[in-house]
Amino acid sequence: MKNVKESANFIWSIADLLRGDYKQSDYGKVILPLTVLRRLDCVLHSTKKDVLKKYEQLKLTDIEDVDVLLNKVSGYKFHNRSNFDFQKLIADPNNIALNLRNYINGFSEDAREIIEQFEFDNQINKMDDNNLLFMVVKRFQEVELHPNNISSMEMGYMFEELIRKFAEISNETAGEHFTPREVIKLMVNILFLNDREILTKKGITKTIYDCCAGTGGMLSVAEEYLVELNPEARLEVFGQELNPESYAICKSDLIIKGQNAANIKKGNSISDDQLEHQKFDYLITNPPFGVKWKKIEKLVKEEHASLGHGGRFGAGLPSVSDGSFLFLMHLMSKMKPKEQGGSRLALVFNGSPLFSGAPSKSKNESSIRQWIIENDLLEAVIALPNQLFYNTGIATYIWVISNHKPKERKGKVQLINGVDFYKKMSKSLGDKRNELSEEHIAEITNTYGAFTNNDYSKIFNNKDFGYAKVTVERPARDKNGDIITDKKGNPKPDASLRDTENIPLTMDIQEYMQKEVLPHVPDAWVDPNKTNIGYEINFTKYFYQYKPLRSLEEIRKDIMAIEQETEGLLKQVIA
Repeated sequence: MKNVKESANFIWSIADLLRGDYKQSDYGKVILPLTVLRRLDCVLHSTKKDVLKKYEQLKLTDIEDVDVLLNKVSGYKFHNRSNFDFQKLIADPNNIALNLRNYINGFSEDAREIIEQFEFDNQINKMDDNNLLFMVVKRFQEVELHPNNISSMEMGYMFEELIRKFAEISNETAGEHFTPREVIKLMVNILFLNDREILTKKGITKTIYDCCAGTGGMLSVAEEYLVELNPEARLEVFGQELNPESYAICKSDLIIKGQNAANIKKGNSISDDQLEHQKFDYLITNPPFGVKWKKIEKLVKEEHASLGHGGRFGAGLPSVSDGSFLFLMHLMSKMKPKEQGGSRLALVFNGSPLFSGAPSKSKNESSIRQWIIENDLLEAVIALPNQLFYNTGIATYIWVISNHKPKERKGKVQLINGVDFYKKMSKSLGDKRNELSEEHIAEITNTYGAFTNNDYSKIFNNKDFGYAKVTVERPARDKNGDIITDKKGNPKPDASLRDTENIPLTMDIQEYMQKEVLPHVPDAWVDPNKTNIGYEINFTKYFYQYKPLRSLEEIRKDIMAIEQETEGLLKQVIA
């Protein structure tokens, strides 16, 4: 990782040249596209002469679409047919803007589209006008970003580090762009764990999809894991990303690795699904936490109403203040049917989706949980340590969803309490103060794989998370205390005395009433028409460990010690 830190620090130092002419919040508009350009330049360097030679030959032929032939010469799924590279750009300082544009226009279509996402042309003008362009390009020419020097994984780290720093100085949210790599490794471990036998077969090809792809970290880690497991296996990656800069970085990584860059789409995956009807073997994401979906409310509600379970949101709609469940349902709609081998899914949530939404006739968060659990799709929930993420210190959880559970997991849900599996970082990064070591990742993965009850793992039946929210009525009475009845002689309920009880689905309602309610209010009854079924996952309850209260003697001693200490301080002050 030494190369990564050195290169990241060097690139970061180039931003100093922009000071005064650029607002700090705009540094990324220059540094990120030039980092991508320099990476592409280094990748193509060794075959550039051959590409130019072939291009000159092809000009003399009638062949119109020369891209495929030039890509073959470059050795990648892209090429650059301009006479310029970074070395030649700095050899002509007086024409740097004109030549840089010529260089960018020399890229084949896929690569050029990546640069266009940054709207970099505006920055070329601005830097040229302020006599910065040559100096900045010259500094970038000095950094070596060839894959032999910095791997794809390391390049991902570098982009994340740069984005985090830019976000930090401009008070933006860096966490929107990426997930800590150790969290991704854990998610990928768990996704692939039960499929190791399949994934080690010769010539296997699988697909993975991330609907909030960011800079492509999750897809990269998954791909590298599978290649490590089976060098002959192929993982075809797909994704969609809303942020244009992150989308461009993700796509540049794929194009360099020889993946199909067209598999990465730009746009909002909920309101503008550009991989509609496609199904994948694995699905993984870290959706934004607690984001309002008011802007796309009309589209989502129309799909829910018109398509029901034929669309993505048949199970219900979450509160407009938090769209987390929309991403989960979107991913679940892209799982392969069980007959075709099924799919597995892992995503990161905050605590809210575990319990938000009270049971009601309208389909909400509770009914989404109910649909997932009653259809036996929830495999596990893993509580992660706090302060693992760059932009939040709150509790986070990995949800594991599968429509082809192993036999021993059918009808069961595993909860894993991983909150104590972390080590303190030597230096905080934003809100990230803790990290998972390789040992922690292995321990949590093994706990998941063992599927047994212990201090950190609890196995439940699906029904254990369900409850009936029943309405308990009591009769209205007149001034004399007599019960008021309707025409049929049934007691009229008194709304002011109405109450509700949450009764576990594992318990009979009448039995619960006899035991818990009627001994205190013998005239009460349940109105079955008002009963609603709800589901929630109360982690704290399941992993609560009783800590005995301190004795009065211990407390008294502490108070006396504090009093003595205070008295000593007072004497020092008075003296």
